[in-house]
Amino acid sequence: VESGSAESLSLQVQGTGGSSAVSKCSAAARGYIQDRFLRLLAGRRRRRAPLIHRGYYIRARAVDHCVQDFLLKTQSLPRTQILSLGAGFDSLYFRLKDMGLLHHTVVYEVDFPNVASQKATLIKRMEELSALVGDTEGEGLGAITFSGDDYKLLGVDLSELSELERTLEEAGLNNEIPTLFIAEVVLTYMENTRSDALIEWAAEHFPQACFLVYEQVHPEDPFGHVMQQHFRQLNTALHSVARYPDCEAQQRRFLGKGWTECSVMDMNEFFTCCIPEDEQQRVQTLEPFDEYEEWHLKCSHYFVLAASKGMEPSWTPLLPSVTVPRHAGPVGMAGSVPAAVCARLSGIPGLRRYGHHSVLIKPNMILTTGGFGEEDGQHCRMRNFHVLSKHAGYWEDVCVTQNIPDKRWGERLYHTVSHLSDTLALVVGGRTSPSRAGLGMLWLKFPKTCHASGPADVSVELVSLQPAAEAAALRWRHSTTEVTFKGEQYLFVYGGRSALEPVLGDWCFLHTPELSYTAIAVEGPVPESRHSHSACSWEGGVLIAGGLGAAEQPLGSVFLLRALEHGFQWQTIETHPPLVPRYSHTAHVHEGKLLLVGGVWFHASSVPGVTVINLMTGLCLNYVINVEHLEWPLMLHNHSSVFLPNEKELLVIGGGGNCFSFGTHLNPEPVLLSLSSILISH
Repeated sequence: VESGSAESLSLQVQGTGGSSAVSKCSAAARGYIQDRFLRLLAGRRRRRAPLIHRGYYIRARAVDHCVQDFLLKTQSLPRTQILSLGAGFDSLYFRLKDMGLLHHTVVYEVDFPNVASQKATLIKRMEELSALVGDTEGEGLGAITFSGDDYKLLGVDLSELSELERTLEEAGLNNEIPTLFIAEVVLTYMENTRSDALIEWAAEHFPQACFLVYEQVHPEDPFGHVMQQHFRQLNTALHSVARYPDCEAQQRRFLGKGWTECSVMDMNEFFTCCIPEDEQQRVQTLEPFDEYEEWHLKCSHYFVLAASKGMEPSWTPLLPSVTVPRHAGPVGMAGSVPAAVCARLSGIPGLRRYGHHSVLIKPNMILTTGGFGEEDGQHCRMRNFHVLSKHAGYWEDVCVTQNIPDKRWGERLYHTVSHLSDTLALVVGGRTSPSRAGLGMLWLKFPKTCHASGPADVSVELVSLQPAAEAAALRWRHSTTEVTFKGEQYLFVYGGRSALEPVLGDWCFLHTPELSYTAIAVEGPVPESRHSHSACSWEGGVLIAGGLGAAEQPLGSVFLLRALEHGFQWQTIETHPPLVPRYSHTAHVHEGKLLLVGGVWFHASSVPGVTVINLMTGLCLNYVINVEHLEWPLMLHNHSSVFLPNEKELLVIGGGGNCFSFGTHLNPEPVLLSLSSILISH
């Protein structure tokens, strides 16, 4: 690398450290982490989104968990040391010193020379910081930009190993005492040969040591593609993920480079296993939040690793063995389903959205409403209704009813639309902001005759409800399904969440078409509360599958609300092998088979494709979606899908989400999934 471009690259990498400090500072300001020093070190302050706060919370917790574990287990030793690689403007030393945890530990921090000198200047300028360090040993000399009794700040490029070794020796690092190395999103920015050499050097030169790593994994799935693209655009490409794409590969990396013990877990596992339930609940209620899919995907794309060598058995590992079933195990796939873009539907911005709803309003005509997406090049809540119609075997974008003037529509997300007749559909619930109350019910009325170009207009009318039925509407991420009782049609509104309740487990029956609230007896064990589940009409009742439960954990249960003479009964449908827990999927029933499409699960080794459950036998088979003919990542959550029984095809519309700090991904065009081979073979 020429020196000019190398310098430019190092500046870009340093930029990620500054951005990280600002995000951590914002998370601390909102109460996610307790750290009064971040605001002194971060410089500029900017409030980040709740999703970013959660992401930096879990990162801080993972690092703190391992660091404090190391200090606790080595507290009886006369001396230990911590070497933080690529420390940036991190506050670790000041927090540990303030907590009284550094009685016999020296902290060494290393970063690029200009970052280290900026931090040294900050510390000297801030009484609150310099007082904690105490007496400094003169001004910084050469690469040692700041030096106190138990704190040394060094300006060295980590990729220059011989220079690093010389400076550490000069600063007093002792190879013979137990040492904790920390690399928090650092190694991945280095060329693999250099980061591998650093890992090996640490193992060779330090007889008693631990190495803590926090960084990215799973570059090849849809979220991973968006993540990689983001870092490439910043000119800070991720190097490690290509050679070490999963947790097992990272574990093998350390074990093959001189480390004798190594434990690793992704952040979904860490949150579940290492954070107490009361703390999980505290974090989940700190601010209004409704981006579960992106939170769980972010967590499945980051890991924490703790490697060690030469340490007493009682000192290691820093991470517990995973006590819950390991998420990373591969999900068995029975085959694949081909995906293809729809001819004539490319480049239609109105279909780039998520959190919307699509419904067949008559054969070969699909209405899509609401969600968040792209309009006129801007990301916004979608006011436009969108109609697709099929002519001569092709789906066409036939009509967009522009800008519904009726404010009662409310630009809603996560609502349901039930098609009741050729001229009538019912919108139930949805939200604008997760901090606001859910939205009520609306009638969508279509003209009796829709010519080839689809309905020229869709009128929106507010539904007047009884007070008992009103509560049923004020929710989102719920389901609304048609059921039959004593020959009469009802809508069964179930589950979801509201501004006050993070998860609901109640239901109601609304008699159609006047929507009167009707009490109907329901017996049997009540399913646990859930939202983002799927619900399908079947044999007069409802099939409920998956969802996200009260602890923000995906559910793997399938229930049938079975129609009886005197009411309904909840029944569990046993599947074998057990259904992999998931949520944010869509579902359809065809000839006694339940089809689950996409969603989010914790099995980081693959993304959900199509799962087929035989409702007679309980056999549950997973199929991967073959995306080789797509030129972009297909994100199958927050999407909608319409099953076309004659063609045995699924039309998937929209999908995607706000991918942490990596940008918003919207599937650019509808996709057809051909199910003919799996429906015959199943």
